[in-house]
Amino acid sequence: MNNPNKPLAPFTSQFSPEVPEILYNLKCTIAISTYQAGKVVFLSAPQPDKLVQVARTFEGAMGIAVKDNKMAVACKSELHILANTPSMSKTYPPKQGVYDALYLPRSTYYTGQLSLHDLNWSNKNLFAVNTLFSSLVKIDDDYSFNPVWKPKFISKLAPEDRCHLNGMAMDGESVKYVTALGKTDTAGGWREHKLTGGLIIDVSSNEIIAGNLAMPHSPRIYNGKLYALLSAAGELVEIDIETGKYQTITKFDYFVRGMELYGDYLFIGHSKLRHTTSAFKDLPIAKKSQKAGVMIVHLPTGSIAGNIMYENSVDEIYDVKVLPNMTRPNIINPQHSSVNIAITTPADSYWAVSKENK
Repeated sequence: MNNPNKPLAPFTSQFSPEVPEILYNLKCTIAISTYQAGKVVFLSAPQPDKLVQVARTFEGAMGIAVKDNKMAVACKSELHILANTPSMSKTYPPKQGVYDALYLPRSTYYTGQLSLHDLNWSNKNLFAVNTLFSSLVKIDDDYSFNPVWKPKFISKLAPEDRCHLNGMAMDGESVKYVTALGKTDTAGGWREHKLTGGLIIDVSSNEIIAGNLAMPHSPRIYNGKLYALLSAAGELVEIDIETGKYQTITKFDYFVRGMELYGDYLFIGHSKLRHTTSAFKDLPIAKKSQKAGVMIVHLPTGSIAGNIMYENSVDEIYDVKVLPNMTRPNIINPQHSSVNIAITTPADSYWAVSKENK
């Protein structure tokens, strides 16, 4: 019997019984970023009735990009690139024979504090939404960022978060749409009408295709249709790109942000809103959105198929990604001591364990 007076362990969560069954059947893992807690968390189901998690420190973690064996994580002032090395996972020294995948740090970009939001790879380029400078940028090793696009109503690049550009939707290898919280060109100007000033912009034409939205985030193109989360309204919507109107698919009692489709299921993050910040404290949904977690929506019907709720440690979730064909992955952050003994080559991989620790 659980002791009600015993403090909860960090990152304690409750989940509906459908969650591990869904993940187990899909043979996938959920990866979430929580910038408030400074973590990237993997949620996996090694058995159909068991949910396990791995939480690793990544300061100010926000946007996550996953492509093939690579993962990128945007942090407070850096962007880390990691690579999955399955040959190292089963021999991971602290827990041998436990993991079926292992993300190891490969490189770090020192970007400065740009408030990078959504990330995506396009061919070999890594694109990011640079919220501080109201622009879409490319990450490279020449500069803190390389700007490639900005909304036409933004007169110049400046570190002023003028429109709170935040999300991007990929169409194949191209960035097709972005979301912003206001058509404003002054420092923090989006805050005045944040409940109704949101918009979606077509990157190729630089035209606004939808407006008057309640804090849109996480635009995504699935099966040729454009979806987005209206965070302040707690809604999953489908956008008509011809008319700019939207249809609500599912409504939540949460501030929703971060979304990924896998199979027929959408994995959607939601946050416990802060009442101490000007961005969130006066939102009507703040009274309802009192826990952070992940909702699983069956997209063909719009019904909620499962949920994960954090009891502590996690207040805000930014991004949600799915790791296919992984039922028990691990991730090592750049500060972990294991980085010093991990050696990989195209042909082989090794843990360079000292004689004392063999």
